[in-house]
Amino acid sequence: MKWLIHRLQVTTDPHEQRLDQFLAHSSIELSRSAAKKIIDLGGVHINGRRVRSCSTSIRRGDSVEVYIDHLPLDPYRLIESDILFQDQYIIVINKPALIDTQPTHARFKGTLFEALRWHLKDPFRPQQQAEIGMVQRLDRGTSGLIVFSIHPRAHKEMTRIFLQHEVRKDYLALVHGVPDMNQGEIRSFLARSRRENRVKSVEKGGKEAITRFKIVENLINYSLLDVEILTGRSHQIRAHMAEQNCPLIGDERYGGSSLIAGMNISRPLLHAEKLAFHHPVLNKDMDFVAPVPEDMLHVLNMLRKSH
Repeated sequence: MKWLIHRLQVTTDPHEQRLDQFLAHSSIELSRSAAKKIIDLGGVHINGRRVRSCSTSIRRGDSVEVYIDHLPLDPYRLIESDILFQDQYIIVINKPALIDTQPTHARFKGTLFEALRWHLKDPFRPQQQAEIGMVQRLDRGTSGLIVFSIHPRAHKEMTRIFLQHEVRKDYLALVHGVPDMNQGEIRSFLARSRRENRVKSVEKGGKEAITRFKIVENLINYSLLDVEILTGRSHQIRAHMAEQNCPLIGDERYGGSSLIAGMNISRPLLHAEKLAFHHPVLNKDMDFVAPVPEDMLHVLNMLRKSH
């Protein structure tokens, strides 16, 4: 995750200066309106604690950290077309790309979690926060299907369904190269390498990861894959495909290129297309499909024309 972090130390007595004023006159060169938005998003921390009030007073000795994630400063909000299903127990969302699932150092407001909390807010009891169970996460760059439990009766069973792998998750991936086989299964133990800042397969330790793939379309130097994950490890698809010499287009961290035929790709081209599970409370099967997003379709069509 490419954050820009500014660390500021208050060395003089600012005489009860407001936080937004302090940032606007700091070495960061932010306008006061931009400073207000970054504070409101949750990107400013004083002495290690997130502060979201522009009027917070700073004092001599305070340590101020400003996290900037280079994403739009206007917070993301759920729109009707993002919501594929909702009842009193669960909600299924088609997450846009470049939206964080959960809060980061750079923002709380505008993440999918916060946008969902806003969506579920009771207008008659605005101070009462909705109970949200997060059993699944998608990387910031990944688009597609994600489910949350939103009622206490659903939380425990939804967690069990995912822990017991009683859910089917299928992704579409646009990758460099073409796998050696039309379809296959990758099994390894994945662990995070702090030195390389990425996940990779290891002989000892790590957590088991199982990925199945099949070629949907061979585009000579690229391919469109259908990928099913039987486990839900962090960066599982990205790591496994990179280890097959087929990194995702746009995934620079795992060896992919962000420049294809002169076009800049802003994210790893991975889309959570299908999601199937048994409803945690009601006795019925749930099956969802999310349409392929425009950016991925655009690259796919461009590759089809070029070969």
